[in-house]
Parts: sequence; C-alpha cells; structure tokens
Amino acid sequence: MMTFFTILVVLIGLNVAMVIASLQNASKKSKRPTKMVSEDNQSVIYPIDLITSNYKKAV
Repeated sequence: MMTFFTILVVLIGLNVAMVIASLQNASKKSKRPTKMVSEDNQSVIYPIDLITSNYKKAV
C-alpha cells in the first residue's frame, strides 16, 4: 500500500512540474510580438471549373 502511494505522489509531482513548465513556456511565447503579414504576398485562388469536367456515371 505504501508503494502505491509513493508512486502516486511521484507521478502527481511530475505532472505538476510539467504543467508549471508548460505554463511558463506558453507565457514566454505570448509575449513575443506577432509578425505582421504583408498584403503584397497574397495567394491567388483560382476557381474550380466544374462545368467542363467530365464525370463518369456511377453504376
């Protein structure tokens, strides 16, 4: 019984340490300024031409 509680406490401690490290890392990332996206490099989206496509009829 004591072994179970020892393993449980160790696992809970590791979980708490990982959560704290993750929260600290997330707060560092949120402080960085975001990169402004230039409107000069916008992608061109071409429409799909469905009228000229030939489809085979399902059997």
